[in-house]
Amino acid sequence: MLRSQRYAAMVLAASLCGLPTGVNAEDRLAHVEKIEWTWSDRPKVVDAHLPNVLLLGDSISRGYYEAAAALLEGKANVYLFATSAAVGADMLLDQIRAYRKMVGIRFDVVHVNNGMHGKTYTEAEYRAHYPEFLDTVKRQWPKAKCIVATTTPVLNDSEDGPANARIVVRNATALEDAKKSGCGIDDQHALMLQHQDLHDGNLHYTAAGSRLQAEQVVMSILSVLPGSR
Repeated sequence: MLRSQRYAAMVLAASLCGLPTGVNAEDRLAHVEKIEWTWSDRPKVVDAHLPNVLLLGDSISRGYYEAAAALLEGKANVYLFATSAAVGADMLLDQIRAYRKMVGIRFDVVHVNNGMHGKTYTEAEYRAHYPEFLDTVKRQWPKAKCIVATTTPVLNDSEDGPANARIVVRNATALEDAKKSGCGIDDQHALMLQHQDLHDGNLHYTAAGSRLQAEQVVMSILSVLPGSR
């Protein structure tokens, strides 16, 4: 726990230091959530003979990380970097760059899941910034296979937050740019739309729901992981 929190603090500090100085502070803060966070985790024991996998996302990724890591035990070293920063935020790009410098790992697969946060960004802004987001990921790990996961549905729409109609539009953007960038697809939205009963609250899932997600995450990773059938 302390290690993950220390990693998170380091990455967040680096990201905040990297914010563009030319951007008006009020404009920048208008998009910042009241609580912003980063979170990272890694294997207790790293097998140098196994490929490395990164789950890059938000709290949904945090939810399925442990189950996915367990399912990939003996097949890959699985790392997590999760953040509340949304597509469109400069600090998201800075955090990704800072994480790459911090861990210094050559990843073979990067599984991306970002779309739930950023309620103040319009879908047009999300569309405008998503290519830069994917490009930043690919530049940090140019030899890695990239997989883009769609954002999962919420249980109930929120007027000032996540709503299913907005999620559908954002997913269309993610899918379009994933195909243009040569990334694989993990349609978590289609999967969990069939399991709205597994919600734990409005956004997240029960242990059973996260396990179901993890199984599909792992299938998508194994389909591109070097040496896997």
